[in-house]
Amino acid sequence: MRPDFDDLIDDDVRGAERERLERVHELLVAAGPPAELPPHLENPTLAMTLARRPGRGRRRVALIAAIAAVLVLAFVLGYLAGNRGGGLASQTSLRMTGTKAAPNALASLRILPVDSSGNWPMRLSATGLPKLGHKWYYEVFLVRDGKIYAPCGSFVSTGTVDVTLNAPYRLKPHDTWVVTKQERGDRTAGTVVLRPTT
Repeated sequence: MRPDFDDLIDDDVRGAERERLERVHELLVAAGPPAELPPHLENPTLAMTLARRPGRGRRRVALIAAIAAVLVLAFVLGYLAGNRGGGLASQTSLRMTGTKAAPNALASLRILPVDSSGNWPMRLSATGLPKLGHKWYYEVFLVRDGKIYAPCGSFVSTGTVDVTLNAPYRLKPHDTWVVTKQERGDRTAGTVVLRPTT
């Protein structure tokens, strides 16, 4: 019977850590149980028993088991290190250029490594953004599958800005971001002023 992942892991394990453990679980389930012992070794003959040196077989089995355990541990640790963060690089930088609404704007959005709670801190450095009136601000939105998905933080600008933001979501390899101009009180995404450089 296939073991259920949710029965093995407590509910308090969340975010990227839960995703990593679930991927390892799927690999172990896919690998399946170890091979069956051949029938001719299940019931050793008297000659086979006498041919063994006392203790040597047990040492050999213990050595093989230790080597197998080290190889499995190295594989799991390597897999976890190589797949940290659900497919995104541990540090990604996205170059952004202004749209018609902010033609002189340029920016760089740096995605930092995910923290232990599953939050993705990010740093936006931008220049050339128009100064907005007191009822306006800028918002960074996560874009998934070509559609605005969720907000990651807001800021105001005097032309040059360097702000820390946060994406409290599970990020996917093809996620990207845009910056919009927002009017206070309006909950829908406003006019895009910065988008990824193509």
